[in-house]
Amino acid sequence: MFTILDQGVFRFPFNPFKLAVAVTDELRRKTFERAVKLLAAKPRSVAELRERLLQGKGVRANESIVETVIARLREYGYLDDERFAFSYASSKVKQRPIGRRRLQRDLKLKQVENSVADEALELVYAETPEEQLIDRAIEKRIRLRGRPKTRAEAKSLFDHLLRQGFGFELVSEKVRLAVQYTDDPDEC
Repeated sequence: MFTILDQGVFRFPFNPFKLAVAVTDELRRKTFERAVKLLAAKPRSVAELRERLLQGKGVRANESIVETVIARLREYGYLDDERFAFSYASSKVKQRPIGRRRLQRDLKLKQVENSVADEALELVYAETPEEQLIDRAIEKRIRLRGRPKTRAEAKSLFDHLLRQGFGFELVSEKVRLAVQYTDDPDEC
């Protein structure tokens, strides 16, 4: 007598333990392949990858399988939060001028631990100080829109720089230096 399953033919006596192990191994292999595909598409933090693997489409992996896959990926060097945080932050700073607060928020959204994010930001802003970045941001804004001539334009520049994540004191100081009023300079 034979029992036919979708993966092959089994002879009696049927061993349910061997079947469970085979199913678990197959699920682990599929989860690992999915994790590699997710990482190939874009770099991810450990927590972000864990979340994506647990919500899975089709075959859902349990937590123990996901943790095993994550451990293996860390062992192979494919998954490292410190390296991810540094490369993410440095690429964002190289793409366009962005402040520390904005990058810190972005890394938090990527589910990177605060201590890891702070270390990465220290390294990134040691290479390129925030003052240099805000100067670049102001130069770009002035090149695109011209130097602020009214209080409303100065406020627009001020708000733009705050949205880019630069600190309030730094923005205040730099906007005051960049503004040239045609009307009354005491208005600001």
